[in-house]
Amino acid sequence: MTGYLPQHPETLVWVGVFLLAELLAGFAVTRMKNACLALAGAWLLVVGATAGIERWTVLEPAGVRMLAIISGLLFGMKAVVSVEQQAAGRERLRRLNWLLFAAAWPGMRPTAFAAVFASSRSRWRELLIRGLRNLAAGGLLVGIAWSIVWLPGETGAFSTRVWLATIFLLSGLSLIVHFGLFNLLAGGWRLAGADCQALFRDPLRSTTLAEFWGRRWNLAFSEMTALAVFRPLRGVMGARDATLLAFLFSGLLHELAISVPVQAGYGLPLLYFALHAMAIQIEAWFSRNGLPVDSLAWVGRLWVLGWLLLPLPILFHPAFLRGCVWPLIGVVDGL
Repeated sequence: MTGYLPQHPETLVWVGVFLLAELLAGFAVTRMKNACLALAGAWLLVVGATAGIERWTVLEPAGVRMLAIISGLLFGMKAVVSVEQQAAGRERLRRLNWLLFAAAWPGMRPTAFAAVFASSRSRWRELLIRGLRNLAAGGLLVGIAWSIVWLPGETGAFSTRVWLATIFLLSGLSLIVHFGLFNLLAGGWRLAGADCQALFRDPLRSTTLAEFWGRRWNLAFSEMTALAVFRPLRGVMGARDATLLAFLFSGLLHELAISVPVQAGYGLPLLYFALHAMAIQIEAWFSRNGLPVDSLAWVGRLWVLGWLLLPLPILFHPAFLRGCVWPLIGVVDGL
């Protein structure tokens, strides 16, 4: 866990103060009456907060930097999507509702918190149970990853064991965070009256990349890119080019969350999302010409898994694994 232990604890205090100030500034931006100025202020907040946090944490371990930068991006983008929805005619949230939406939920639909603390919504218990189950399964996989590396009697070179453990570790972390904690949050907020939904919806059932990215994997991210990039640009440049820019924007955000914390591997996450933007265009071409990749479900699933997994080392490059992933199981020296 050395990658997540701050070298200078006072830095974390200042980052916390900065994030609180960013949150309050984001709320103030959503109250601006001029929509153009509000949107400019929201994007300025994203850029300024991210740059400031990156500089403040430059001497901290990669894990600390990653969490701080992601928090800054998240709070800033909450202001952007709120302003965009208000510009589209949606009613703005009350103060407490917006602060809860911005600080206590990873989703990007402000309207989900319009009726928070009203009557409970259905399916909250199901989400809580599913979250607990996935949390336990993820913890088991992380435990297996640790045992592959460290338990006496394990055979094979240390580097080989670490790479094998990485498969279990990444899968376990996804179950813990994406399918565990996020479902627990969704269930808790539905119990409190917010219209929060599961953000990850059986992604392995996807038979096209459009389905995977648009309706099943990380709906917080797809909501954000739709509100902040795709919809504003679709009327200007058309759906195809707006989709391309939405994927490139996603790649840029992943650069900030993956490469910038470890100060290495620049361009690789962006390349991963550029490849997927290209793959979705290929997918659309097949459909237009009567050869949809999902004409047979198993073919579609192979298509999706191939595009996701084969270039995955580009997204989670070795520098990121060394700085942010392997320290979670005690691997701190480079391989």
